[in-house]
Amino acid sequence: MSAADRPAKPRRLREGSELPEPPALPEGVGETVWIDVIRKMDEVYNDLLQYEVALEEKNAALEESHQFIESVLASMSDILIVCDRHGAIEEVNASLQRFTGRDEAALKGTPVFDLFADEASRQAVCEFFTPRRRDPRHDVELMIAAADGSAVPVSVNCTPRLSGVGKLVGMVVTGRPVGELRRAYHALRQTHEELKRTQQQLVQSEKMASLGRLVAGVAHELNNPISFVLGNVMALRRYAGRLHTYIEAVNGCDCAHTPELEGLRRELRIDRILEDMEPLLDGMIEGAERTRDIVDGLKRFSAIDRQADEAFNLTEVVERAVRWVTRAAPPKFEVAMELPAELPMVGSSGQMQQVLMNLVQNACDALAGTPAPQLEVRAALGAGEVIVLTVADNGPGIPPEHLPRLFDPFFTTKPVGQGTGLGLSISYGIVERHGGRLEAANRPQGGAVFTLLLPLAPS
Repeated sequence: MSAADRPAKPRRLREGSELPEPPALPEGVGETVWIDVIRKMDEVYNDLLQYEVALEEKNAALEESHQFIESVLASMSDILIVCDRHGAIEEVNASLQRFTGRDEAALKGTPVFDLFADEASRQAVCEFFTPRRRDPRHDVELMIAAADGSAVPVSVNCTPRLSGVGKLVGMVVTGRPVGELRRAYHALRQTHEELKRTQQQLVQSEKMASLGRLVAGVAHELNNPISFVLGNVMALRRYAGRLHTYIEAVNGCDCAHTPELEGLRRELRIDRILEDMEPLLDGMIEGAERTRDIVDGLKRFSAIDRQADEAFNLTEVVERAVRWVTRAAPPKFEVAMELPAELPMVGSSGQMQQVLMNLVQNACDALAGTPAPQLEVRAALGAGEVIVLTVADNGPGIPPEHLPRLFDPFFTTKPVGQGTGLGLSISYGIVERHGGRLEAANRPQGGAVFTLLLPLAPS
């Protein structure tokens, strides 16, 4: 080995410290050693580069997963609380921060029990963290303190958080404010009820249209024979008058007083027939005219949409209808009316009087046998330029199973022969034609109440 190939003298690293002198190597061995070292260093460097690339890829995937979880937590509408097994908050989402008005830094590390507004809720949450409890809890309604200080009911779910070996390490608490659900349910229920009422009104309107067509046909078929009978009876009445005149003239003759004619007169009861003829004819005419009036009413019912409208005061119509119907009521029958002086409407005052007389008459019939019968008729202006008119009584009320069918044609709760079942159905059609609504219900204190909602005439 030449002097150039020998290792240099040890370098001084720092004062009082030197590298040890390496042992002498055989000639030619040093070059081989350095080549192996360089090759190993290249391999190690390549491995380090690969490890660095893999590490960067894993860091990127980890960052992407972290951002995904963060976005999910931020977009959750339900509140989320992650606690350790002692109840200390470790993680929350943005929904809870908005709900409580506190940021993440203020919430982390604080007991989860402090979020709840009352002692009963805090006690229920404490039971979630019982060391031996492993079963989840679902839909427990608790009160959480909101940002404005109010106590808001929240449907809470609590699920245990376990480690890889099954050890309890904490709890995951989620919740949804019940107020929003209740408001949504209430709105849905209201919409459902409105749809049901609309459907019932459509069905009732179709029934009334079918009834109108039926009534028009029946009225047409009855009108001809009634006119024929009434015309013949009127002619018969004129003939009876002439017959009376003739018989009186005959009685004035001497020939009428022969024993044969006197005996025949008594045998045939001519005098009794002459006395009864006029009342009989009057009764026939009255019956035929009443039948004609009924047919005319049926014809008007089948053509109520073709009648001309006029302005009238509903208060006067109500007072007149109540007065006419209750005229024959017993002395102990009490009537209470609260009506404004003016309730202007546009429509048919006669048809509205027919409706009110029917409702009042039904109330009087229902009060038969009631110890202290009372009829209450009240009217007022409701919201949206609507007249609210109620006819109520303190009778036995309407059986609940009859309420859905009360306005059906030919449906009646009266005994056979005391009602046709057309009064309320005709009234329903008249009120509907006036742009209103007729409803029936039972009062909490007893008795039935019919409510008319009618449009007020434009000023």
